[in-house]
Amino acid sequence: MPAAAIIEDAEQRMDKAIEVLKKSLSGIRTGRANPGLVDSLRVDVYGSPTPIKQVAQVGAPEPTQIVIRPYDTGIIKEIEKAIVASDLGFNPQNDGRVVRINIPPLSTDVRKKMVSRIKELTEEAKISIRNVRRDGNKAADLAEKDKTLSEDQRDDVKDQVQELTKKFEVQAQEIAKARESEVMED
Repeated sequence: MPAAAIIEDAEQRMDKAIEVLKKSLSGIRTGRANPGLVDSLRVDVYGSPTPIKQVAQVGAPEPTQIVIRPYDTGIIKEIEKAIVASDLGFNPQNDGRVVRINIPPLSTDVRKKMVSRIKELTEEAKISIRNVRRDGNKAADLAEKDKTLSEDQRDDVKDQVQELTKKFEVQAQEIAKARESEVMED
């Protein structure tokens, strides 16, 4: 495997780890209503679990409320059941056309739990990034063994993979810090 391919593969995989982290963090509650809070919900529609975004429009018209407008009002009960069955702890209300979820303010204890969850998710992302670094280093060693890279080229590849690792770990930390401050503010 050529040096450029090893580096490109490592960068793409590290970028994926960051995307997964962002997606995971978007589901963590802050004090404000955010449509991302219900993105992971699956509604049992016509016999199959379907992502909520495929069956309804989700919005946050107010800082303390999420409004879900189903494309087919016949599935409003299923949406309510999915919200109640989830571990989000929300109490949905429907008026026959839309489902409203009032977001209660977070207590200090809940905020601290959210911050610790953010830290866990960030550490998982960093571990993924480090695993990619390990794979990149292994690929560089193999390429040197197969005589497609010289010893110096192998060392250069390893240095570049290490730089990518640092860059993406810092990026993960910054994303987490931003999310923590959102969770901790009132």
